[in-house]
Formats: sequence, structure tokens, C-alpha cells
Amino acid sequence: MKHNAFFWFVLPSATAMMLFIFFPIVSVVIQSFHVAHEQVIIEVENCGPFGCTTATAIDQEATAALREEQPLGRFAGLEIYKDRNHLAVNEFAQTWQQSEGIGDFVVRLMNLPFYKALGFTLTYVAVVTPLTILFGFIIAVAVNSAARSLRGPLIFFTLLPNIVTPLIGGLILFWMVDARGVIGTALRYLADDPSLSVKADTGLMWIMLMVYGVWSSAPFAFIVYYAGLQTVSTDTLEAARIDGASRWQQIRHVVIPHLLPLTTFIALIQLMDNFRVFEPIISFNAQAHATSLSWAIYNDLSGETQQLSSAAATSVLTVIGVAILLSPVLVRTYRSYGKA
Repeated sequence: MKHNAFFWFVLPSATAMMLFIFFPIVSVVIQSFHVAHEQVIIEVENCGPFGCTTATAIDQEATAALREEQPLGRFAGLEIYKDRNHLAVNEFAQTWQQSEGIGDFVVRLMNLPFYKALGFTLTYVAVVTPLTILFGFIIAVAVNSAARSLRGPLIFFTLLPNIVTPLIGGLILFWMVDARGVIGTALRYLADDPSLSVKADTGLMWIMLMVYGVWSSAPFAFIVYYAGLQTVSTDTLEAARIDGASRWQQIRHVVIPHLLPLTTFIALIQLMDNFRVFEPIISFNAQAHATSLSWAIYNDLSGETQQLSSAAATSVLTVIGVAILLSPVLVRTYRSYGKA
């Protein structure tokens, strides 16, 4: 393709990426270095029949003029990143000095808002991502091995979590784990503990959030793997059967290597999605037990006092975290294609 033709072919996509990805990220980074202006306080003297008194008041005109002159706010540099709601540099050092070991240090660190959210986010990613890939692959192999007359209904029921709106699906599961729900009642019966409550226990709530994550994400992995299974060479599988390979050996030595690029693709998508976990926390009303980086951004932007700079700083840290998580997969993919 000639350079001129390539330029006009790529121009629409490049323009869209600049407008909707690059420029918004740059604006968020710039906003994260600024904090809102403090209100200008002046002293006002009020005199009456019994003398004069001095009081403080907000100078509305001076405050408005300051905000108009510097709409982004006061430049603060890395001040927001180092405060208690984010990296908590000073608190981090104090916690390390006061801790009696790694375990105690981690427990103390989880009391800080950012590290509490980061801890749950990383745990969610580490658990949900591999389980999504595993269950998606198992379901795809099972459906592909079923009789053709059964594949249609099986595919429909497998994709049902993706058909249901995530928020609605989360609310349904939330009602099921209630003390009066099916799952909640069953757990209390199996544990022989009438006071057991998923909603009141942090560990059980984490487990339930991750179960929901796997349930809602596995259909995506299934449909990708199922499409990939249709491209597996039947001649290769037939040759493996003739050579005496068992069903497991065929999957291990023929199917899995063939689907490895798809596994990389699913891993990339799931890492990005799971690191931005948000809907389950809202659906399960689990803020008291689990918070994520995305929830922290939502919390900063909601309410009467919108903390734009704090939300921007958390957003930048989230982007950096996603980039760090994706880098090993991207490097491995680059090396594999480079060898090819």
C-alpha cells in the first residue's frame, strides 16, 4: 500500500483515538496536578450601638476572580498523589516503622483508603481472571463435544449472564445471598449457624463478589474459545486418535496450543476489565467490605463536594496499574511473534 493511501486509510481511526483516548488522558493527568482554590477569607468589622465586632466572611468576588484566572485550580504537583487518600507516602513510612512483620504491615496498610482498594482490586484480578479463562475453556470444550441438536440451547444458557444487564444480575445474586434468599438459607443450613450472613462477613462478601465476577465474565471466554475450536484441524485430531492419544492428550497437545493466541487475547481483555471492577461493589452494596480503584473514583465524583483532582489522580494510578499488569502479556506476545 502506498504511503498516501495508507495515510488516508489510518486517518479516521487515528483521529478518533486522539479525540476520545489521548486527549482525555492528557487532560486527566493535567487535572491531577492541580487542586481546587481555597476560598478567600476576609475580616469584616460590624459596628453597632454597643461597639464593634470582627468576623470572618468569604470574599465571593475575589474567589470567583481567582477561579476565573486559574480554572484548573492551584498547581500542586505531586501533592495529591502523596496524600493520605492515595499513595500516603508519610503514612506508608510510619506504618512500616510501627509494624512487627510483613503480615502486620499488610494488615495496617489495608486501613489506608488507596491500599485497601488496591488490595481488593489485585485480589479480584488474580482470582477472577484465571478462573474465567479456565471455566470458559471447559464450557467451550463441553459444548463443542455435545450433540449438534443440544448445542443451540447450551449456547443460549451459557451466554445468559451476558444477556442480563450486569447491574441487574448482581442485584439478583445479592437477593439470593440474603438471609431469606436461596443461597443465604442454604449456607446457614450447611454451616449450622443461624446467625451466618454473607452481607455481614468481609471474607464471604469477597468470595461472593469473585463468584459473580467469574459468572459474568465466563461467557465471553466461552464464546471466544468456542469460535476458536471450530478452526482446529480435524485431520490433526484424527491423526492423534489413530496414534492412540487419549481425549485429554488431544486437548493438551493439539487444542490448547492452537488456542494459545486466543488465551492471550482473553487474558488481556479480562485483566483490563477486572482491574476496573466496579459494578459488583455497587450491586452488592459492599462498600463497607470491599472497595476498588474505580469505586474510589466514583466516590470522589459523587456527592455534593466533587473532588475532581482526587478522582483524576486515582484515574492516573489506575491507568498505570493496568499498564503494569498488561506489560508481561504484551512482552510475551511481542517475543512470540518476533520469533515467528
